Amino acid sequence: MKIRTLVAFVAGAAAFAMGGPLGAQIDTIELPEVVISDNRMDIPFGIQSRSIQVIRKEEIRQAPANSVAELLQYVAGVDVRQRGVNGAQTDIGIRGGTFDQTLILLNGVKISDLQTGHHNMNLPVDWEVIERIEVLKGPAARIYGQNAFAGAINIVARAPETAFVRASALAGDFGLGRVSAGVSFPGANARRYLSYAHDFAGGYRYNTDYRMHTATYMHSVEGEKGVANFFAGWTGRDFGANGFYGSPSFSEQYEKLHTTLVSLDARRTAGRFVFRPRAYWRFNQDEYLFNRSNPSAFRNLHRSHNLGVELHSQYTSSLGVTGVGIDVGRQLLFSNRLGNRERTVWSVFAEQRLVFANQRFDLTPGILWNSYSDFGAQFLPGIEGGWQLSPQWRLYANAGYTYRVPTFTDLYYEDPGNKGNPDLKPESALAYEAGLKWVGARTSASAAYFLRQSDDLIDWTKPTDADPWRTRNLGDIRFQGMEFALHARVSKTIPAAFFSYTYIDAAQGADPAFRSRYALDQLRHQWIGGIDIRVGKHWSAALRGRFLDRINLEDYAVADARIRWQSNRWGFFAETTNLTNTGYTETNLVPMPGRWASAGFSVQWDKK
Repeated sequence: MKIRTLVAFVAGAAAFAMGGPLGAQIDTIELPEVVISDNRMDIPFGIQSRSIQVIRKEEIRQAPANSVAELLQYVAGVDVRQRGVNGAQTDIGIRGGTFDQTLILLNGVKISDLQTGHHNMNLPVDWEVIERIEVLKGPAARIYGQNAFAGAINIVARAPETAFVRASALAGDFGLGRVSAGVSFPGANARRYLSYAHDFAGGYRYNTDYRMHTATYMHSVEGEKGVANFFAGWTGRDFGANGFYGSPSFSEQYEKLHTTLVSLDARRTAGRFVFRPRAYWRFNQDEYLFNRSNPSAFRNLHRSHNLGVELHSQYTSSLGVTGVGIDVGRQLLFSNRLGNRERTVWSVFAEQRLVFANQRFDLTPGILWNSYSDFGAQFLPGIEGGWQLSPQWRLYANAGYTYRVPTFTDLYYEDPGNKGNPDLKPESALAYEAGLKWVGARTSASAAYFLRQSDDLIDWTKPTDADPWRTRNLGDIRFQGMEFALHARVSKTIPAAFFSYTYIDAAQGADPAFRSRYALDQLRHQWIGGIDIRVGKHWSAALRGRFLDRINLEDYAVADARIRWQSNRWGFFAETTNLTNTGYTETNLVPMPGRWASAGFSVQWDKK
């Protein structure tokens, strides 16, 4: 598919969304307000002064996707780079940022990996109970701390309120398969959910098979003034990594990963105060074999622990909402390649949301003090503001400092083709954004300009192909761009149609006489479009298309489609990925599969 084909598709979808089919009955569709909780203050989505995109539960179920990674491919400004399919190994970037500069959260718990950002998407959560996904684009270090350099993605999962037993299965090309089961057993004031899923594939080319296991348990207890939540999740995945790391000629690579997350959090309301304590532990084990059939040839084994406690609070007064809190974490790594490492992280933050002019104008200044035992302390101030021009129109702007310390891989990894640098400095940036939002009864639109002036950016580079990759701090690099988005709910027959375009430009002030592995390999143009169709009570269809132009790769366009039949108990679907059989890579190492199809079913027995 050429770009002009995709442009015609998304333009048609947009026009269709704005006007609807000739003679169609247009309905006003009311949506429940989504409240974004950024760990300190609850602010309704409609009056946020940042770029945030929320993917709701129904949109998740409708999309032609079977993993979070595949779903995020249709979010403006998000760069998804899969090695293989179904999210077996995935890197996520936002607005030109690298995978190490994107913070991943699960129910507000930071799960980015301290060894390397390549493991950030090892998600120990059942796909079936994801309630929504919040994508914050732009600097979020002041809000979330480390790794939220270019943005953050919060995956929200909740235990269901009703009792049921669910089972599902799918099968597809390349030996693709999944079986899963879940049971929800709520009590008088509690919700409990337990699930297990097994994903597998034979591989679409040599040594790209995988097996993934995911187990999730959630328990929530609600009282008159608050709620307490317990979460325990585990995922194990092993996969053939043909050409995944190093050189495409390294076809025998193999990797095994185990990730566990346990968290306990609560929300307590006392008058005008809201308190949110949290404790968590994340464990990750990564075993890498250079030669799958000869494990002793070269083997990496890394075990990491990330433990933390947090206390967030907010207070509502005549001035507005005040958010304050503290976060302390302990990070431990035991590795045959990186050595035994540890660090302690402290964060203290405060911010104040001020509202003026009959709540039409708001201003939120804030500051985060962040201290690393191996890199010292840093202050990260920021401010955001919005002006509600009318009930539909909102003008907003924000600015802030953002910051990231090197991963232990950046600092200490070493093999014949890669050399870490223990003298690396943290990377920092000053980022700005200005935008305009319009929210109508059935249509919303937005436009934004963003600028991130980076200093000491961390990257793996080499002057010639014969040299090993080495980490270094680059000079000043400016990322800037524009983003436009349109989303419409046309009618009951067409519940969603959307279109977005993102442009990113990187200007380097330092000597560019080197090859960049990650930091300067960003998206330049990204077009995304889609349309959902509902026919009768049970049938629906979804079509998605995207065009991507990256700096160092051939551009490509891909379209995916799904049809679904759903009743109260049974559900069936069939989908095709890469409808046009396009040849492409999302990294410069791994070719993605051509056209492939899958189908599946689900059944749910509700307790009467």
